[in-house]
Amino acid sequence: MGKDYKHYDAENIQVLEGLEAVRKRPGMYIGSTGPAGLHHLVWEIVDNSIDEALAGFASHIEVEILPGDIISVTDDGRGMPVDKHPKTGKSAVETIFTVLHAGGKFDGSSYKVSGGLHGVGASVVNALSEWLEVIVSRNGRKYKQRFERGKVKYDLKEGGKSDHTGSQVIFKADPVMFTETTVYSYETLRQRIQQLAFLNKGIKMTIRDKRNEEQIVENIYHYEGGIKEYVEFLNSGKKLVAPKIIHCEGEKDNIQIEVALQYNDTYTALVYSFTNNIHTHEGGTHEEGFRLALTRCIKNYATTNNLLKKDEELNNEDVREGLVAIVSIKHPNPQFEGQTKTKLGNTEVRAIVSQILGETLDRYFLENPQDAKAIIEKCLLASRARIAARKAREATRRKSPLDNLSFASKLADCRCKDPAISEIYIVEGDSAGGSAKSGRDNEYQAILPLRGKVLNVQKVRLERALSNNEILSMIQAIGTGIGEEFDITKARYHKIVIMTDADVDGEHICILLLTFFFRFMPELIEKGYIYVAKPPLYKAQFGKLVRYAYSDEELEAYKKEFPDRKPDVQRYKGLGEMDPEQLWETTMDPALRTLVQVHLEDATIASQTFEMLMGEDVDPRKVFIQENAHYADNLDI
Repeated sequence: MGKDYKHYDAENIQVLEGLEAVRKRPGMYIGSTGPAGLHHLVWEIVDNSIDEALAGFASHIEVEILPGDIISVTDDGRGMPVDKHPKTGKSAVETIFTVLHAGGKFDGSSYKVSGGLHGVGASVVNALSEWLEVIVSRNGRKYKQRFERGKVKYDLKEGGKSDHTGSQVIFKADPVMFTETTVYSYETLRQRIQQLAFLNKGIKMTIRDKRNEEQIVENIYHYEGGIKEYVEFLNSGKKLVAPKIIHCEGEKDNIQIEVALQYNDTYTALVYSFTNNIHTHEGGTHEEGFRLALTRCIKNYATTNNLLKKDEELNNEDVREGLVAIVSIKHPNPQFEGQTKTKLGNTEVRAIVSQILGETLDRYFLENPQDAKAIIEKCLLASRARIAARKAREATRRKSPLDNLSFASKLADCRCKDPAISEIYIVEGDSAGGSAKSGRDNEYQAILPLRGKVLNVQKVRLERALSNNEILSMIQAIGTGIGEEFDITKARYHKIVIMTDADVDGEHICILLLTFFFRFMPELIEKGYIYVAKPPLYKAQFGKLVRYAYSDEELEAYKKEFPDRKPDVQRYKGLGEMDPEQLWETTMDPALRTLVQVHLEDATIASQTFEMLMGEDVDPRKVFIQENAHYADNLDI
């Protein structure tokens, strides 16, 4: 007997434990109380509406940011149950919002699959909100209940007739809990809403920013093609190796599998995996099954059709170059593991994905021999480049970096050999490098000056990057190796600080360096080892008193602080204009300096942004500049 997924009343809401701990340890439930945790509140409520849509009862979800950074999430589903819960004696709505681990996701009959934190969502959002209101339309009636900091303000009450069904949740994040900020980023919300629309084909998702009533911003997303359109979106503007998107979907043991993939002529792979709409950043068994099928099918086709020359072979990395793929599964009981709980661990998934995708790939190659040949040729180019890169790496490894005389003359190393304490400043130009070498604390601060602009690695393969002296110097200095030989434990410094001039050229060099780290050493960013130094823009001298200003606003504030004195203001065009003492005082002294740690919040968005800003295609860059030019200031024109 199959389960009745349409039966959805109070008895379907299982109660597992109470809500007391959430306000004491919010980080356990939403990760942090910073901006990421703030936005996580929205996803917990949205996920509940998505689950209702996946069950076939909702077709439109609306998210609004209202004045005062109040969030409203509305769906046109069945409406939450309003009858009394058999165990708690309270209404089902109150149970959902006041009892941790209470939800329709645990009894296994209300929802086949569910995202979010598996039922803790609504109650956690309620606990961390200054206030929260629920409005339910069901059974031809409208119902409403309000909570304040997780406590019931008034019981569920009936409020007139309703000609539709659905749920609306309105809440305001509690500033007592979210001390850093309670202001939502529209762009962060918009990107995730678009992603959810891609991952759940046919569902209409609307996001609206109503904080400025004179300029309401709205985006509507609705993709009947689902992840096929996601791949198309990620590949927009790129030159394609084969025109068709390879797509498969299937189901086995109640596990739904959907994969879409296509090759372009770039050198990077974009493979994004999801389980129940959760982005599995660390991969897992579904990605393993995907890789197994892809490598096996391509190697088999290449061998069978004599497309490999003598001694040529293809490995996992070769078949991924230029690949854009989405692997999305819906699992009734996902098991997550890994440091951030975003790695799928269900072993049965590997074989299911491998089998379903393998059958599709084999059929596609047989039916599209020209496309198959183009894809194989792309993979073979990657294989030849990999062998060339290995030879280049071996050449860089033959000597210890410090045995290389030309390199040793560049790097001014520190005396300390403990990576946890040591830091390296990557500095633009010899003059700034000279000041930095003289001004540093050579006990734990190393200086590596770079000459000229670094190669834009977004447009080249690894072996080309390894022929660039500046990149070679960085790899040798950091010590981790690169590519398949990368080893984070061999990092010689746990603070790698990019220090460039506070002008347009300096910003460009900084972006080029970040592109290099993101493309070839992303683990350094993930570990939090990469920093950007913020040198001052101005030195303002009021008589004998000296103040350093890091922005125009700060300079104006200093002028107001000393209204009776006319300051002598120096605008620093470059780090080389500072003497060693000034550079130490403003940019290198741990007690006074400003360092910005580089984080990788979403690899998907970061990868798209780097490709747009640094890739071959000019048109997306033009559009970006046109749309964002009015935000730019301090341009040295």
